[in-house]
Amino acid sequence: MSLIKIENLSKIYKSEEVETPALQNVSFSIEKGEFVAIMGPSGSGKSTLLHILGFLDKQTSGKYFFDGKTLDELSDDQMAAVRNQKMGFIFQAFNLLPRTSVLDNVKLPLLYSGIKESEWNKMAESAIESVGLSHRLNYEPAQLSGGEKQRVAIARALVLNPSIIFADEPTGNLDSKSGQTVMEIIQKLNEEKGHTIILITHETYTAEYAGRIMRLRDGKIESDGKVDYRHGAGEFRK
Repeated sequence: MSLIKIENLSKIYKSEEVETPALQNVSFSIEKGEFVAIMGPSGSGKSTLLHILGFLDKQTSGKYFFDGKTLDELSDDQMAAVRNQKMGFIFQAFNLLPRTSVLDNVKLPLLYSGIKESEWNKMAESAIESVGLSHRLNYEPAQLSGGEKQRVAIARALVLNPSIIFADEPTGNLDSKSGQTVMEIIQKLNEEKGHTIILITHETYTAEYAGRIMRLRDGKIESDGKVDYRHGAGEFRK
């Protein structure tokens, strides 16, 4: 069973009497453990698709199955619970709380998890260690570089060990060296930890860390296939 299955999904935004189609009859599946990059120019529908896949928005028509269940079967509270427990999010703007330590930023998803508070520090420290920032535990975001901020955001996304991680232009605010470090961490999460990754990017170099690239244009899938070469994987893929 696919982790994600999309059938004839469309999204139309309405403003007064004007209808703007963002996605048009899109269909695809994503298996557990895949690393998929979604590419496309501005206005192609990639951010809209990410929002729907991450339960942040709903489609106008079509079906979205997550882990075998259609969104129609889930209440808003159930969707929020799935989003908290099974999904992690990494955004271009980091979205860290200022004047709040690295440790406390990473603990944020645990507030709504139902996990005992006595476990929170241990779980957050483990996630922070996995991105190589144990020495920054008590630092605040203003004391960190851009690359370090994004690594904190990755740790926050990881703290509940989600099934899937959505990364929306995670290197967009970083220099090339920091961006490479972040992408290597994300690739490692996929290859060594088995997390399913969905990456939104406009950069071909970044997309090639994935095993599969889907290209959108005008709300439709233009192409979808395995990449010829994965950065860091050390192998060409036929």
